[in-house]
Amino acid sequence: MAWLSSKRDNTTTAGEDERQATTDKDSAATGDAAPIVADMITPSMDKSYERMGEPTGAAPFELADLKEDGGAAPAGVAEAPRTYRTYKRRWFGLMQLALLNIIVSWDWLTFAPVSKSAAAYYGVSLTSINWLSTAFMLSFPVIAPVTIRILHWGPKPSIMTSAALTLVGNWIRYAGSYKVEPRGGNYGVVMFGQILTGLAQPFVLAAPTRYSDMWFTTRGRVGTTALMSLANPLGAALGQLIVPELVAEGKSEQVSRMVLYVSIISSVAAIPAFFIPAAPPTPVAPSSEHPRPSLLASLRTVSRSREVGILLIAFAIYVGLFNNISTLLSQMMKPYGFSEDEAGIGGGILIIVGLVASAIVSPVLDRTKTFVMAIKCLVPVNAVAYLIFIWMPATREIVGPYVILALIGATGFSLVPCALELLTELSYPISPEVTSTMAWAGGQLLGAIFILIEGALVEGKDADPPENLHRGLVFQAVMAMVVIPLVILLGMFGREEKIKLRRVKSDELVRTQSVV
Repeated sequence: MAWLSSKRDNTTTAGEDERQATTDKDSAATGDAAPIVADMITPSMDKSYERMGEPTGAAPFELADLKEDGGAAPAGVAEAPRTYRTYKRRWFGLMQLALLNIIVSWDWLTFAPVSKSAAAYYGVSLTSINWLSTAFMLSFPVIAPVTIRILHWGPKPSIMTSAALTLVGNWIRYAGSYKVEPRGGNYGVVMFGQILTGLAQPFVLAAPTRYSDMWFTTRGRVGTTALMSLANPLGAALGQLIVPELVAEGKSEQVSRMVLYVSIISSVAAIPAFFIPAAPPTPVAPSSEHPRPSLLASLRTVSRSREVGILLIAFAIYVGLFNNISTLLSQMMKPYGFSEDEAGIGGGILIIVGLVASAIVSPVLDRTKTFVMAIKCLVPVNAVAYLIFIWMPATREIVGPYVILALIGATGFSLVPCALELLTELSYPISPEVTSTMAWAGGQLLGAIFILIEGALVEGKDADPPENLHRGLVFQAVMAMVVIPLVILLGMFGREEKIKLRRVKSDELVRTQSVV
């Protein structure tokens, strides 16, 4: 099928005009919501696609209202515009994706909030319990290439894969925890189940940008990406707050019951994933139907972009820091006299305040599209908050840690959808799951590395206080500060063109070229 623009010099027969009028009428009758009017794909887009290393001899998709080769409206007659629609059914898939992100994150922090009780139950050290979280995170980069391939097929296969792994992994964990005794669990079986739940995470954590690109327009993508992505740390918050309550008074025999409850909740949440719609009946925006380059061509393009590289590094470091502080917060605070419950509340504050802040910031970014400015403002504030947190546990007053944790959450969580959407914009027409998976894989890998480093930085039993993580707090503050000069460089030194929003411009170009 040849590419057509909004104007053509060649003529068409009366029969072709009649067929086109019928097609346009049928197209206008489909959809659940208000239409979005735009023109057809332009030749310039075909050229950009060819530059990405893909053949253009035949288009890889069909547009319902394109005429056959050689067809065009007679001179002086306006062509009918391309009609795009959004569908109400998209909300079912969105909520299911958000729900699975909550569950896999809760699975990640099943044991960290009650690390001492879990260590006693399974008869292992605290370091071994930390490895349950670390192994979960390391599963992400291992399965990342498979994630990108499956997401290339569409969000639904990826979501179903995650649901299946979540179901199997949770019940294997319970199989290693079923004895209701002070000591009775099988750590090896639990680790195997934990790795399976870790393998489930990439398929839903990397999916929000792909899902929003397929089902939503530029007027709602930031907000929907935020809702689906930040459901993941919401699950971590639920784990921090609920798990200690399920292990009453830190009794190790309650660990078995806690794992059972988490398995039941995970099963209920995972089953609806097999019934979500696979794709909208028609594209919702011009950018949604643009041909995507192959995976190898996409990786070559990403490797050549300095701006995409900076964003990937910054995102990975801050996600790694969040994973680190979420996992080790109890061990950061307990040496200074804080209880596991107080540390759990601190983790909840970190996440809940972050979710509220992101809910406020995301709609603003949806309207203004000021992604670069937001990143340049939020990153320094977040880094300074990590710097101040070095001295907060040593105050032995709970207010200080809570305030700084709230600041870390507010700025860090607002960064997540902003960075993910900017990555998609700067790398367009590369499919969104490529940069999204790379960003999250880097964050999970660095999170695991940071946890291992801070585990080695724990002070000895003769320190004041014993086994404190002061050196670990310094380390995470240094890593946060390193990112500041990187993001400040975005768009500087004559590279303003490199931070233009390519996907937004593509949609606007098609709309402005419409002939109504």
